[in-house]
Amino acid sequence: MKIDLPPQYRRWEYWERRLYLYARLMRLDRPVGIYLLLWPTLWALWIAADGVPDPLILVVFVLGVILMRSAGCVINDYADRKIDGKVERTRDRVLVAGYLPAKEALVLFAVLCAVAFLLVLLMNGLTIMLSFVGVLLAAIYPFMKRWTYLPQVVLGMAFAWAIPMAFAAQTGEIPQVAWLLYIATVLWATAYDTMYAMVDRKDDQLIGVKSTAILFGSADRLMIGMLQLLALIVMLLVGNQLELGEFYFIGISLAAIFAIYQQVLISKRHPRNCFKAFLNNNWFGAAIFGGILLHYAASSYCI
Repeated sequence: MKIDLPPQYRRWEYWERRLYLYARLMRLDRPVGIYLLLWPTLWALWIAADGVPDPLILVVFVLGVILMRSAGCVINDYADRKIDGKVERTRDRVLVAGYLPAKEALVLFAVLCAVAFLLVLLMNGLTIMLSFVGVLLAAIYPFMKRWTYLPQVVLGMAFAWAIPMAFAAQTGEIPQVAWLLYIATVLWATAYDTMYAMVDRKDDQLIGVKSTAILFGSADRLMIGMLQLLALIVMLLVGNQLELGEFYFIGISLAAIFAIYQQVLISKRHPRNCFKAFLNNNWFGAAIFGGILLHYAASSYCI
């Protein structure tokens, strides 16, 4: 049976515009969130596999990062569609501007989660079980800002959940070092998402949205610094426990320099510089991964 679509649905321009709006809703035009989720995932995969991750597992997790970060953005915009218009930075987002109906956002979220789950089915049973927790964390995070001043912690828990999943996929178990990496990532994510929340703090206070930036108040820089320091200390513990070499500790040192630079950026709490500090965390995560990568590459070469 032939389906006769209305003329507007047969035009390429219609679908091109639709795909563009879906990409914006998934924040594919702003990939920094993908990188921030990807770096700790790669830390875990390389450490779990002693520097040689299984190719299938690597592909599944990289695609999973893209899909789940996109799904998180979609459900976040759905949850915030009635308040984004009151925040200067988010007034032109797809749902609040009326470019797409809210029901399409829910369908897109479901499709992204379904595709991610199909990928997870290629992994072992433990990884599949852990994936349900990951979806739950991604789904509840956007609503935390209504109930608690700690939505940044929940975001960190969601972003870090790829770590136990990566160890489960690669080794079939979750060792102690995986939970150390998890704790470090939660601390790090809470720090950088607090910088992000500092950008919108005035608007959030006016509309009643909660965040760690509001909770910390004038102690925000101190608390961010403490979170960064604790994250780096935990990463040092990881290095000591696994007896990682000098390349790893050089990576940690570079990450510490980036953390200091971020403190300089947020020193006057100017929204634009707070956002720059948030973006700079991509290099924090990359520095640590670079150290891990070089350590295992050097170890393999020596052997």
